[in-house]
Amino acid sequence: MKISLAISTIGVIIFALGIIFHLQGQAVVGPQSSFMYANPTWITYGIQIAVVGVIITGVGIGIKFLRRS
Repeated sequence: MKISLAISTIGVIIFALGIIFHLQGQAVVGPQSSFMYANPTWITYGIQIAVVGVIITGVGIGIKFLRRS
């Protein structure tokens, strides 16, 4: 039970960081002095990181349901 919660929490944190990176790449949030600010490469990286976060969260939820059965 605890491991699935830990994995899900890590996945949510990674997802949130991916969204922040994506928004920094679009010049929506963050300091203008950041290397990610208004950088199109980080728009793509942010989306990829967010997707990985969703996958990790799904794995955590999947482990929770598999252990119940």
